[in-house]
Amino acid sequence: MENPIKGLSGADAQRILGQVGPNATPDVAIHPLRLVLGKFLAPVSILLEIAIVLQLALGEYIEGSIIGVLLIFNTAIGFFHETRAQSTIAALKSRLALNASVLRDGAWKIVPAAELVPADIVKLSLGTVVAADVRIREGSILLDQSMLTGESLPVEAGPGTETYAGALVRRGEAVAQVRATGVRTKFGRTAELVRTAYVVSTQQKAVFRVVRNLAGFNGAVTLLLMVYAYEIGMPLSEAIPLVLISVLASVPVALPATFTLATAIGARALTRAGVLPTRLSAVDEAASLDVLCMDKTGTLTRNELAVAAIHAMPGFDEARVLALAALASADGGQDPVDAAVRAAAALRKTGIDLPKVTRFVPFDPATKMSEATTRDHDGKTLRIVKGAFAVVHGLSQASPEAELAAHELEKRGHRVLGVAIGTEGAMRVAGIVALSDPPRSDSKPLIDQLRTLGVHTVMVTGDAATTAAFVADAVGLPGAVCLPGQIPDRVGPDDFSVFAGVLPEDKFRLVKAFQNAGHTVGMCGDGANDAPALRQAQIGIAVSTATDVAKSAAGIVLTEPGLAGIVASVREGRITFQRILTYALRSIVHKSRQVLFLGFGLILTKHAILTPMLMVISMITGDFLAMSSTTDNVRPSSRPNSWRIDTLTIVGIVLGLFDLAFCAGLLSFCSLVLHLDIDTLRTMTLVTLAFNGQAVFYVVRERRRLWSSRPSTLVVVSSVLNIAIIGTLALGGILMAPLAPSIAAGILAAAIVLALIMDQVKVWLFARFKMA
Repeated sequence: MENPIKGLSGADAQRILGQVGPNATPDVAIHPLRLVLGKFLAPVSILLEIAIVLQLALGEYIEGSIIGVLLIFNTAIGFFHETRAQSTIAALKSRLALNASVLRDGAWKIVPAAELVPADIVKLSLGTVVAADVRIREGSILLDQSMLTGESLPVEAGPGTETYAGALVRRGEAVAQVRATGVRTKFGRTAELVRTAYVVSTQQKAVFRVVRNLAGFNGAVTLLLMVYAYEIGMPLSEAIPLVLISVLASVPVALPATFTLATAIGARALTRAGVLPTRLSAVDEAASLDVLCMDKTGTLTRNELAVAAIHAMPGFDEARVLALAALASADGGQDPVDAAVRAAAALRKTGIDLPKVTRFVPFDPATKMSEATTRDHDGKTLRIVKGAFAVVHGLSQASPEAELAAHELEKRGHRVLGVAIGTEGAMRVAGIVALSDPPRSDSKPLIDQLRTLGVHTVMVTGDAATTAAFVADAVGLPGAVCLPGQIPDRVGPDDFSVFAGVLPEDKFRLVKAFQNAGHTVGMCGDGANDAPALRQAQIGIAVSTATDVAKSAAGIVLTEPGLAGIVASVREGRITFQRILTYALRSIVHKSRQVLFLGFGLILTKHAILTPMLMVISMITGDFLAMSSTTDNVRPSSRPNSWRIDTLTIVGIVLGLFDLAFCAGLLSFCSLVLHLDIDTLRTMTLVTLAFNGQAVFYVVRERRRLWSSRPSTLVVVSSVLNIAIIGTLALGGILMAPLAPSIAAGILAAAIVLALIMDQVKVWLFARFKMA
């Protein structure tokens, strides 16, 4: 290997490239077939597959086809979730430089950035995106590293300074040596964190636990049914359909589809409010959100330098200080300091008489100042300088007042510039200009609203602790500041209000720490440095000005300026949660009663009281029409929601026992008193399940009394359709034995009485288990 100043030879570069690999993030795409197979192995899918096999074995091809369609529907709706990490990594790659200027064989060449290797010598110039992690050897540049470190202010970089892949050169030119490439760069590690970030959604866990509880309970009951069927000598031709009916009765077949439909409706409502959900699960996760980590730069602040304060010295006013500073600032270009000063001066300019610039020297990192030579109306030559306060003050007459003012502004996290004017050797400080990245006007109101909704907000930033603390105080986040490198292994949202000086991996670990403590965590950010945490959080939120990297990692993207969409997401998430809760509770009530009712009917009649066809009709008209609950009128809760599945199961089973008593009583009356034959009893059973299903639905849809709120129009229409379809089939004897109108009317009246009784029980249970 040659002297690094001369660069590598082509042969050495190829040898190292073979050892360390290309300067790129590797593709880790998962085959679509593998993703699809994973969906078919989900709990609900497995139960439906068992039902299909049994129906095909019995030759019931129509019923089997119907269940097959339901299976494919449930499998397809969540398929797109699995591709999110790939789009995030693609966005990360697009941010990196495509080409680089490198010194090879003693000559400068343009090569693809993927061919850079450690020890290469590269040239960094205005507008260049740094292609690898490098250390500057010669020259000086102004670097924008906000997308990786979160620091809102560009940094001056000279010999010995290290910078990272993805940084943007805003001014100057330098020669640097490559230190790390590919996955070993800061950017590469960020991409790897995004790829490996994964958290099981609350929705997935809720579906799994509901299915697990129902399958365990109904599986035990079904086993007892099989034992009883064997004991009474039931023929195999009846026993196998009984098993099939029991399996179908156990499956909350539309539960996954209902979860998805409810969140899709919530997502549509959010879109109208300027919020774009990129993952449907983020909508219902927002209901449980209780900790929100917010990036500072570009999220709570505007990510643009602005003049925050002006301190004029005696003999000058603020407008003149700004005007003089503007004369010593470059007109145009990419220097954010000069742009901020000129923008502020333009707003304050009110006919001030200014000297004419005859010569301008742009900012020099070596002297840390820029200056203008001017001539006033009397022909007198004046020198105006603007730059680091200590430098400007050193060129001027001593001013204790200026020193004190500068110190106070620096303590508040501002970047402090001095402005001086005078002749050579007789300069005096005209004033001080303080720059900062100002908070958004809606940041404080947002945090206050989230606090009333029970969401704890913390600031997570790569910026310095002093600056972070000042912004935190301005947006209403008083409390302790966690200093760089001091994040505890176990940390709670109440321990600190601000986490300062953190890198992407720190944000990622902090989100996981909150999750391990049992919190549902949101992450709001705008840059590539936020991408791993955005991906890991249950609800990642990218603001409207976010990079493509952040948007593709997030579950929710705010499409309009401001942060009001976050509050809208929380409220809409809680509305969605209430709708899903209604359907989940209805499913538990029905499915916990269903197999027990089959068992009671088997004992009473010595036959299965439903056929597979009647069971499929019940599923379609009951379970799928009940999906209208996804449009119901509900009240969002005032505090974060959580899926207390065990409590929900207990409440559902207790209500299910009341439902079972009702069904068993009607079946006994029709069998022992009316002496209906088995086919008519099966029709009566279907009508009972349909009518009392409506009663249960209207009881569980309201957390208070069932008449406390008006159901949505679609809910009412679905109820009428359910009753009309089942009533028409039963009275007309279509696909079943006919049922007398008087019996159907009696079942409907009894279902109304059941609703009133169960409503009282529900109110007591909800109060007992603190369900809202």
